[in-house]
Amino acid sequence: MPLASNRSLRPVAPRVVAFGLVLLAGTAGASRAAAQGVAATPIPAGVTPTNALPNPYRTIEGWAKLPAGRTWGSTSAVEIDKDGTSIWVAERCGANSCANSTLDPILKFDSSGKLVKSFGAGLFIFPHGIYVDRDGNIWVTDATPAARGRGGAPPAPPSGPPKGQQVFKFSPDGKVLLVLGKAGVTGDGPDTFNQPSDVVTAPNGDIFVADGHDATTNARIVKFDKYGRFIATWGKLGSAPGDFNVPHALAMDSKGRLFVGDRANNRIQIFDQNGTFLDQWFQFSRPSGLFIKNDTLYCADSESNDSRGHGMWKRGIRIGAVADGKVIAFIPDVADANMPPSASTSGAEGVAVDAHGNIYGAEVGSKSLKKYVKP
Repeated sequence: MPLASNRSLRPVAPRVVAFGLVLLAGTAGASRAAAQGVAATPIPAGVTPTNALPNPYRTIEGWAKLPAGRTWGSTSAVEIDKDGTSIWVAERCGANSCANSTLDPILKFDSSGKLVKSFGAGLFIFPHGIYVDRDGNIWVTDATPAARGRGGAPPAPPSGPPKGQQVFKFSPDGKVLLVLGKAGVTGDGPDTFNQPSDVVTAPNGDIFVADGHDATTNARIVKFDKYGRFIATWGKLGSAPGDFNVPHALAMDSKGRLFVGDRANNRIQIFDQNGTFLDQWFQFSRPSGLFIKNDTLYCADSESNDSRGHGMWKRGIRIGAVADGKVIAFIPDVADANMPPSASTSGAEGVAVDAHGNIYGAEVGSKSLKKYVKP
């Protein structure tokens, strides 16, 4: 699939501001995907639900301890520190939004569940995706502009400077190193986003952002160099190979292939780093979260149910190999996916795996962070 390259656009010149590098030039208005309820990609014949697989894990709840008086908010973002055992989480300030909150949404826990670091207060509305790069820097996406909420009434307009529609890069100590996007500005240009869901970086430092969270937002992957300069973008709303309908999660394997959780199309799409379509997999169900470790793929499904036309597939975390896509294990969600309050979402939306093979699931609906260990 051809890329929309920066060679067809005016050069984007970065400048340094108080909180990092920000892209300035580019189109401001967004030509949003107008279609609602786009039909999902048909599941190929012969692909059957991967529900009846062994679950070699037991669940540990409440292992991560928050300070006295603070409760968990919704979280879809969990990652592993460079040390291999500490856990980073971006949670929504005790609720489902950080608008007007003074709490730090970005939290670091040691392997025992003790909170050892926090930062990010006042920067986010809807922290959504998180990634730790090879240097230990923490990347977090802010998927919601001030005017939009989730699961009911919009949040109160945030006080202070505009927020939302950005991707932040932090040092391990919480210093802002780079900012992509314009605070509070919705768009589909080289320097604007419309609900960026996730971010990942390549070994050479190139940055990939999954831009879009529903059928009225963007449906694309945006590529930048390590300095935050726009390189290219690909994808549009649809169900054909290379199209997206909620590009919700990203991961990269040892070969440098980019895995995209194309959630509302009930598939994972695989690309090279230039946006060339390589393959699509349906056997991991409806992907909300992706994580690859030692070329094992972990995929969290938090949405499959009857109302979404995917009720034969159970929610949970599926585990398989990136070499051939074979699913070998499944941690099922225990909630009833078709009954309130779980019908919208339940179980892990974000997923990560530490150096010991322990799995962590970040949950939006139950506002929790679960740990899965082998007996």
